Amino acid sequence: MSALNAITSDKLFRLIGTHNCPAIIDVRTDDDFAARPFLIPGAARRRFDRIESWFPDFAGRPSVVYCHKGGGISAGVAAWLRARGLEAEILEGGMTAWSEAGLPAIPEASLPPRDELGRTLWVTRARPKVDRIACPWLIQRFVDRNATFLFVSPADIDKVVERFGATAFDVEGVHWSHRGDQCTFDTMVDGLGLTGFEALQRLAVIVRGADTGQPELAPQCAGLLAASLGLSRMYADDLEQLDAGMVLYDALYRWCRDATDETHDWVSHAPKARKRR
Repeated sequence: MSALNAITSDKLFRLIGTHNCPAIIDVRTDDDFAARPFLIPGAARRRFDRIESWFPDFAGRPSVVYCHKGGGISAGVAAWLRARGLEAEILEGGMTAWSEAGLPAIPEASLPPRDELGRTLWVTRARPKVDRIACPWLIQRFVDRNATFLFVSPADIDKVVERFGATAFDVEGVHWSHRGDQCTFDTMVDGLGLTGFEALQRLAVIVRGADTGQPELAPQCAGLLAASLGLSRMYADDLEQLDAGMVLYDALYRWCRDATDETHDWVSHAPKARKRR
C-alpha cells in the first residue's frame, strides 16, 4: 500500500514520456547526488533549501518530488509545495527504490551544461524534417521539459555553439548525430540511458527508417516521413512546426507503448443491421 501523497516507481515510470507527465523534481543533497549522479528521466534538480526561489517554476502542474530514500527531504518539499497551493507527491522510496527496480536513469555526465535557470540549450539546422523534430520531442519529454531549441542556417551553427554555449545536434561531426546506420534519435536514446523504455526502442526504428530512407524497417516509416514532409510544408516557422510535431510524436509514442496489437476496421464499428419482422 502506497504512503499518503506518494506515487510508486512503476506508476511514475508509466507516466514518463507522456504529454501529461507530472514535473519530476530531484531534491537530493549534493552528497547523495554525488554518490549516484543519475537523474530519473525528465527530472529537474533543485535545492531543497531554496524552495522559495524556484517553486513558481512548477505552478500549474502536478509534481513528483524525490530524494535519496523518499523520506524527510522530499516529504518536506512536497508538503511545502502543497501549502503554496501546488499539487505535489513524493516518489515512494526515492531514488533508491527507482534504482532497485532497475528502471532507466540518465547519467548527469551525458547532459549538456545548463543555464542559471537549469535549462539546456540546443542548436541544429533550420527547416527540420524527421530527426530534428524527433530529437527535440525526446529531449522535452525525457530530459528537459524546458529545453530551448534554436534552428539556424548550417553556416551559423558553430558561432551559436561558441557564443551562446548551445549544444549542436543532428549536425555532421558533433557528438549528438548519426553514427553508422543509426540516426541522431538512436544516438540520443542510447547515449542518454533511455534504452530501458521499450516503446522508445520501437519508435527509434520508425524514426530511423523515415530519416535514413529505409522504409522497409517498419510499416510506419513511410507514414512518418509523409507526415513530416507535410508538416514542413505547412509551417514556415520551424518552432511552430516543432509544436505541431510534438503532438505527432506523442501519438506515435503512445501507439508504440500501448496499441501495437490493436487493429481497426470500419465493419467492427458499424451498427448492427436490424432484424426484419
